[in-house]
Amino acid sequence: MASTDDRETTEPPGGTPGDLQGFAVALRRTHAEMSRLVHGFALAQGLHPTDVQALGIVLDSAEPLTPGRLREHLGLTSGAVTACLDRLEKAGHIRRSRDTADRRVVHVHYEDGARAAAREHFLPLAQAATRARERFDERELATALRFLTVLNDELAALRAPGR
Repeated sequence: MASTDDRETTEPPGGTPGDLQGFAVALRRTHAEMSRLVHGFALAQGLHPTDVQALGIVLDSAEPLTPGRLREHLGLTSGAVTACLDRLEKAGHIRRSRDTADRRVVHVHYEDGARAAAREHFLPLAQAATRARERFDERELATALRFLTVLNDELAALRAPGR
């Protein structure tokens, strides 16, 4: 872990830790930096940024993902999700398979071979996250992770009805 002096060199924007504006500024900056990385990967792979967002959802899904569940996560129409999956499949990032019990159900899988390109592109992100984590103790990291988890749950609850 880095020294306390290292932690003090990066002041959060907006002042006090509970300041909503400070959180908003920091979250917008995080979003912008992540978007920049995602757009770079999309460009390098000949994909749309939404395709990369879909890949993340497929990768993070704890259970087999269907196009319908992907549509709910992305907030897109069925046609837009189909076009996205077509592009991802053509580029070799995903494959679709039929459920063995109900052939009408389609599952979306991240192709193992495609992971190498993602790992290579996003390695600097992983390294930056490691460097940032080293500047905090376990208690601080647990609090930060808890905050992000609760914030994501709150944001997920804001999904538009009927999507």
